[in-house]
Amino acid sequence: MNIILLSSLCKKRGSIEICVPRAAAWLLPGVAAIAGLLIWTGYEVGVYRAQQQQAESLTVELQDMLRNERLAVEQARAEQRDHLDALALRIGSMQARMLRVDALGERLVGMGKLDPEEFDFAAEPAVGGIGASSSVPHDVADISLDLERLNSLLDDRESKLAMLEEQLLNRKLIHETLPSGRPVQKGWISSYFGKRTDPFSGKKSYHRGMDFAGKKGAEVYAVAGGVVERAEKVSGYGNVVEIRHADGYTTLYGHNQENLVGEGDVVTKGQLIALLGNTGRSSGPHVHFEVHKDGKIVDPRRYIRAP
Repeated sequence: MNIILLSSLCKKRGSIEICVPRAAAWLLPGVAAIAGLLIWTGYEVGVYRAQQQQAESLTVELQDMLRNERLAVEQARAEQRDHLDALALRIGSMQARMLRVDALGERLVGMGKLDPEEFDFAAEPAVGGIGASSSVPHDVADISLDLERLNSLLDDRESKLAMLEEQLLNRKLIHETLPSGRPVQKGWISSYFGKRTDPFSGKKSYHRGMDFAGKKGAEVYAVAGGVVERAEKVSGYGNVVEIRHADGYTTLYGHNQENLVGEGDVVTKGQLIALLGNTGRSSGPHVHFEVHKDGKIVDPRRYIRAP
């Protein structure tokens, strides 16, 4: 094969003789090398792009994981805050209940006339002893269990104190509404219940009550709470106050200088109801005191000795 070369510089022409098989022998390795280089370059580019895509996918996955972890941490923190808020509310409620229990205990100490230093509800309980210390912290579940136990103890304590208060109130109510004690603070017993010599006739007679002699105008008190059934002048008794009490009891106070309560008045134990006098069939200033149970006259001595 002849190749004619033309040159514009030298204005000459010439020819080169090329052997095709020999030229092919030289060109084919070069072409193969170039093709291999192109293939290798394409492979490397593909691997690089695949690695880059994988890295980007891993980055996105890690970002999603981190985002989920952040959300989980925030949710855990929110739940922890909710637990703490709930615990704080329960502790506040229990503190309020404890204050009510302490107030009830102090009231019962006063009602029961107990030693306030021995039963001091405001003081911390005395505790002591040697124990092994633990470095294991309490979690929310442990604290909740402790609060449940404390709440149960508070329920039991409130219930028992309420029962004790009811018993004390009933005892106090009974003490307030049933006859007990003397109708005068000063003076002396001048005549007992039962048979005696009548001071006017000198004959044996039946005395229906007890007489408490004293200074004219001295104070006469109700021996129990109740309702005044009558406050009037009665033949033989002079000025009389009669009071109806609970459980079928009535008490009568006679020979008063003056009645200080009227019919239908509600009186309390120890209330001033009359002034000691000498009205009616009487030989001197005194109060005639009677006790009736279910309409029957009874000896007042067992009641004036009662606390």
